[in-house]
Amino acid sequence: MGSGGGALGLSSPLFANGHLSSSSNSTSLPLPVEDGNHLAMVKPSSSVVNLPHYKWRLLIAYDGTRYAGWQFQVSPPTIQCIVEKALIQITKLERECLHFVGASRTDTGVHAWGQVAHFITPFNYDSLETTHAALNGLLPSDIRVREISAATLEFHARFSAKSKVYHYKIYNDTIMDPFQRHYVYHSVYKLNTAAMREAAKMFIGKHDFSAFVNASRNDRVPDPVKTIFRFDVIEMGPLIQLEVEGSGFLYRQVRNMVALLIQIGKEAIPTEIVPKILATLDRRELAKYALSAPPHGLCLVSVKYNQEHLLLPSDCPTTSFGRHHTITKCKLPFY
Repeated sequence: MGSGGGALGLSSPLFANGHLSSSSNSTSLPLPVEDGNHLAMVKPSSSVVNLPHYKWRLLIAYDGTRYAGWQFQVSPPTIQCIVEKALIQITKLERECLHFVGASRTDTGVHAWGQVAHFITPFNYDSLETTHAALNGLLPSDIRVREISAATLEFHARFSAKSKVYHYKIYNDTIMDPFQRHYVYHSVYKLNTAAMREAAKMFIGKHDFSAFVNASRNDRVPDPVKTIFRFDVIEMGPLIQLEVEGSGFLYRQVRNMVALLIQIGKEAIPTEIVPKILATLDRRELAKYALSAPPHGLCLVSVKYNQEHLLLPSDCPTTSFGRHHTITKCKLPFY
C-alpha cells in the first residue's frame, strides 16, 4: 500500500535533511538518524518546523539461515535490508525517511521469533491490517511480520528495551533429527546437564563480559558490563534448551557462553572455570577452552519493555495480528 492507501490526509515524504515540515500538530522530539552502524538522536533545528510523524512497532520472526544477520547491508542480503525494501514499496518513502531500527543486531545464521523494530511515517493509518497483509505478501516466506502496532514517539526498539531473551538448542543424541538440522546444534557427546546448569548460574548477575565478546565487525564501542537475569538449562528428551535473559548482550556473547557450557557438559573442564575466565576480562583466555558455538542453534525469542513503552498513542488504529480469510461457500469437494 502506498501513502495514499489507508493513510489519513498526509502523504508528503520527509525532507532530505531528515526533518519533517510544518503542521499545527508538530513535535520537536529528537529524530533517530542512522549513519552507518551508528544511530544518532538529532534535535530538529529551530529553523525547521515539523510535520506530524507517526511511529510503528513491528514484531518479526525469521529463519536466519539464508541471511547475513540483521544489520543493513545489500549483499549478501540481511533481514533489515529485505524488510526495508518491502516498507519502501508500501509507504513510498525513502530509506532515510523510514528510520527503520531493530532491537537486536542478530548475527549471520541466527534466527528470531520475537525481533522488534520500528519505523516512522509522516502519515497515519486508518487500519493496519491491509498494510500488514501487504508487507507479508512482499516478504519471502522465511521472514514474517507477526504484529504491527502504533507506538509513542518516545518508544525506541533498541534503546527502550529492558531485556532480551535468547534460546540456544542442542540436540544431544548419536543421530541428528534431520528436521531440526537448521535450528539445533548437534552434539554426539553425552552432555552432563547438571554440570552445565551449575555453571550457567555463575553467569547470573552483573559482570564485565569482556572475556566473552568477539571483536566487532564494525566500529561499535559497547559497554562490556551487562546483567544476566536468568540462565536456565532445560532437558526435553534429546533436546537441551539453554535459555538466557539479560539486559543486553555483546557481539557473540551468548554463543561464547554456550560454547563454554558445552565444554563443561562434556566434562572437559570444571564448572569453576566460569568465574576465572570472567575475572580475566580477556577474550584470549576463553579461546584456550572454547570457540563460539555455531549460529544456527541460536534464536532471539523476545525483547521485553517497560509497560509505559508499549502504550498506544491516542487516535491510532488497532494493533494488527494478521487476519483470517473466510469463504461463504465451499467451491471444491472434499477428497
